[in-house]
Amino acid sequence: MPLLGCIADDFTGATDLANTLVRGGMSAVQVIGVPDAPLPQADAVVIALKSRTAPVQQAVAESLAACEALLAEGARQIFFKYCSTFDSTDQGNIGPVADALVRRLDCGFALANPAFPTNGRTVYQGHLFVGAQLLNESGMQDHPLTPMRDANLVRVLGRQTDGAVGLVPFATVEQGASAIRRAMTVLKESGRRYAVVDAVTDTHLLAIGEAAEHHALITGGSGVAMGLPANFRRAGLLPERGDAAVLPPMRGHAVVLAGSCSRATLGQIGLARNHVPVLELDALALPDAAALAAQALEWAAGRLGETPLVIAASAPPDRVAALQARLGREAAGALVEQAMAAIAEGLVARGVGRLVVAGGETSGAVVARLGVKALRIGPEIDPGVPWTYAEPVGLHLALKSGNFGGRDFFLKAFGA
Repeated sequence: MPLLGCIADDFTGATDLANTLVRGGMSAVQVIGVPDAPLPQADAVVIALKSRTAPVQQAVAESLAACEALLAEGARQIFFKYCSTFDSTDQGNIGPVADALVRRLDCGFALANPAFPTNGRTVYQGHLFVGAQLLNESGMQDHPLTPMRDANLVRVLGRQTDGAVGLVPFATVEQGASAIRRAMTVLKESGRRYAVVDAVTDTHLLAIGEAAEHHALITGGSGVAMGLPANFRRAGLLPERGDAAVLPPMRGHAVVLAGSCSRATLGQIGLARNHVPVLELDALALPDAAALAAQALEWAAGRLGETPLVIAASAPPDRVAALQARLGREAAGALVEQAMAAIAEGLVARGVGRLVVAGGETSGAVVARLGVKALRIGPEIDPGVPWTYAEPVGLHLALKSGNFGGRDFFLKAFGA
């Protein structure tokens, strides 16, 4: 029976959240898609959906189905996880999904906090920063699927919900868990459905987690989950353990598949080019998924060995825009996802046992093609990105959000 039931709106975000919980001493399993069988045994179960950019009604329906599965297994608290850059549009999907979960749990109120200071995501006076830059000046304003052009989360969330949104400001958060709890109670009693909560340090996130100990629903990035294991431990529900991150030994060839077009991933590819073989696929020049997959597998065939390989379909914003103009936004995204999924399938058939995938949409397509249903969460490579183990497939996977990881992430992953 899980203590914490989690619903994540993409695959890499689910892994990021599960990693945070494992570091807090909770065993965690990531389930791919709405489960059609009993959930695996773990302190925390994270159901990974592909709902971030899905049509609103589909995202809401899948999230509610995931919630029902978690409640049926006895989850004591529900966590709705979205990206630390609050990826969404004015139509959703964060607000509509949160609204549906608030109604299902009959809780009337939830906090919202995407902060992850370790990776440079902080919230101050309701504004989301990426490093020293406001969200809308960080490069996220050019995201091909969810361009973020407003850093004020009270406004952004307010446009997505018919409920009122309030703020628990920095000065209150600095006073600790009791002050945060009182502020959220005041906001709820004054008719607010959500409270955006400031956080610029991990200490703030721990205090927010403690303040939300008895909340039926928490929404946010993985950072705010830092304080949740301690709540269950104080309640006598979670034992101390040191083996939460143990995985089977690694075997097989090592490959990176990069489908993200984020600045971070582009920088990681650039650095890797100086150390390992890199193939950069050009979907604009060859807009055919099967042909791209064949090109990549032919290139990899003579290079698989001890040295990791990088196969990238990432591109700078102008190339992405040109591909979208040619094919349409959805078709352009599907092209890359289908190609990378086919490449992953071919690589595993050729003995690849360690696979790093960069990009949430790419990760979703890869695990679906490989038939992965659940991932056991293991040790962390970089903040927010652990190794995982797909038990039926016998494959080690690291599913990385495009925005996460240092410039040397691809090199570091296979030394971890």
